[in-house]
Amino acid sequence: MPAASDPGKTTSRGKRADAARNERALLAAAAEVFVSSGVDAPIRTIAARAGVGVGTIYRHFPARADLVVAVYRHQVEACAETGPRLLADATTPLAALRGWVDLFVDFLVTKHGLATAMQSDSSGFDALHAYFLDRLVPVCEQLLDAAVAAEEIEPGVQPYELMRGIGNLCIGRDSDPRYDPRRLVELLLRGLERPQAA
Repeated sequence: MPAASDPGKTTSRGKRADAARNERALLAAAAEVFVSSGVDAPIRTIAARAGVGVGTIYRHFPARADLVVAVYRHQVEACAETGPRLLADATTPLAALRGWVDLFVDFLVTKHGLATAMQSDSSGFDALHAYFLDRLVPVCEQLLDAAVAAEEIEPGVQPYELMRGIGNLCIGRDSDPRYDPRRLVELLLRGLERPQAA
C-alpha cells in the first residue's frame, strides 16, 4: 500500500514557492522604480509598486544596499535568461540583439547606483562585477555571432567591447535630464549593421 503523502511537506513547499514568487515580484518592482527614480527612491514607492507593505521589504532586505544588490543579481539573471529566448522568438538575430540591448540599458541605469549604495564594500562590488561579466558576456557573444552569421552586422565586434561601450554611453543619465543614452545606443547599433546590397 503506497504511503500517504505528507500534507505538511506540500504546504511547506507551497509556501516556499509563494515566497520565491513574491520576492521575484518585489525585485522586479524595485528594478522598475530604480530605473525611473534611481536607487535612492523611497522604499514606500517600491512597496506600493510591488503591492506589499514597507515592513515586508525590510524583512527581506534590512538595508538598502541589500535590496540594491538583490535587484542587481535579479537583473543579471533576467538579462542572461532573456538573450537565448529573444534569439529563439525574434524575427531576426539583429532584432533579438536590439531587444537584449534595451534590457541591458535598463540594467545599467540601475547598476550605476550600486557602488554608492554599497559604499565601502569594494570587494563585494568587485565580486558582483565578475559575476556580471561571467553571466552576460557569453550571452552577448551568442547574439552577436547569430547576427554576424545572418549577415546583419559586420564581424569583428567583441562582446565585452560592445557592453563596455554601451555602459559608457549610459553614464550620466541620472545627473542630466537632457541626456538620453538610448538614442546614442541606437546610433551605435546602427553603426554595426552591414550595408544592404543595392
